[in-house]
Amino acid sequence: MKHGRILVIDDDAVACEFLQEALSREGYKVDAFTSGKEALKKELSHYDLLMSDIRMPEIDGLQFLRHVREKWPDLPVILMTAYGSLETTMEALRLGAWDYISKPFSPEAIRAMVQKVLEVRELRQRRMQGQPKISGEPQFIGSSATMVEFYKQIVRIADADASVLIEGESGTGKELATRALHQLGSRREKPFIVVHCGAIPDTLLDSELFGYEKGAYTGADHKHEGLLASAHNGTIFLDEITEMSPSLQGKLLRFMQNGEVRKLGGHEVLHFSVRVVAATNRNIDEEVRKSTFRLDLLYRFVVRLQMPPLREHKEDLPQLIESLLKKIGYPSVRISDEAMELFMAYDWPGNVRELQNVLEQTLLLSPFMVILPEHLPERFRPKRDETLPLLPPLEEAERKQIIQALQTTSWNQSQAAQLLGIDRKTLRTKIQRYGLLRNGAS
Repeated sequence: MKHGRILVIDDDAVACEFLQEALSREGYKVDAFTSGKEALKKELSHYDLLMSDIRMPEIDGLQFLRHVREKWPDLPVILMTAYGSLETTMEALRLGAWDYISKPFSPEAIRAMVQKVLEVRELRQRRMQGQPKISGEPQFIGSSATMVEFYKQIVRIADADASVLIEGESGTGKELATRALHQLGSRREKPFIVVHCGAIPDTLLDSELFGYEKGAYTGADHKHEGLLASAHNGTIFLDEITEMSPSLQGKLLRFMQNGEVRKLGGHEVLHFSVRVVAATNRNIDEEVRKSTFRLDLLYRFVVRLQMPPLREHKEDLPQLIESLLKKIGYPSVRISDEAMELFMAYDWPGNVRELQNVLEQTLLLSPFMVILPEHLPERFRPKRDETLPLLPPLEEAERKQIIQALQTTSWNQSQAAQLLGIDRKTLRTKIQRYGLLRNGAS
């Protein structure tokens, strides 16, 4: 059994009861308040851990945390919210919260977090301090547990000078993550240079990165300092780094080891301080096995981050769509429930970039105030009967039963699911599987 005294603050009494029960079963003594203002009247130094919701009346979780840090600076704090974002995550950790968890969470998840916090209290001194707010650049959108966990990683490594390799599928936002790392770190006032390695021929990439002297090659009628020199004291982002040739990887390795640059056609060795962040949409370990990427260069990247694909946090789709509609100039347009169901059922291989493309294409071809299923590209629309294979008898019977339930409830999926004795998520899956449309049987 665990030992420790925990204080929970959440304006939702049900949430307080849930946490009390989940943690008391592990042996913790748990007290709860539904008001942060009331909790601050108590002597909190008697507690080993404090857990607070962020969105609360009178005094919210971040304000509460500020007061706690002033009076009880050594008290570990976990913040909880159903509205996570990079900004709130950053602010929570900046103010001294040990951790930050997105609602809803399981009893197992919160027990594991509490245990971790209580076991490593001495590591609190390592948390970063004094990070600024992001301004002027596109923001990450999404408050799912997956994205909140990614935000925490970004915040915790931002102020380190460690080189970072960001891995992930195309369209997930790797450059956006790099900009966040730069803006949250101590180099934020210095240059931020982006290099798309796959778009520049290798010989040109060499001279662009490292520079060249006048007369280094035919046509070099002036000297060029190079992008690494331009990024001095700042950050350089090498997108699609796996497109770089092994020989050029060797030159980059030397720079990452000791900051040395020698221009093409020059003899002088120059030194620059640059934080290197690279990205790839390939499996980098496979590239190493194929000898197309140097293992020693891979080891120069101290941190490897994995960008979550959109299919792993589809619960963020409504937020993403709202943000993208504003971005492309259609803030008043909304997505019908039926169209949103199709979006949620789709795997989004092109991730957020594909989502924006779909919205732009749909609104250009069908400029309506509400996006319906029939407005979406063909790949989103369920197929009609004539294009579907014949179903086995049992599945055909199930299909007809679902159609009948949907028609009986005027396509109210919650009521139809109740009639069928299944949950709404299962019903949505079967609607997609059988290619059912609201304006017809199938």
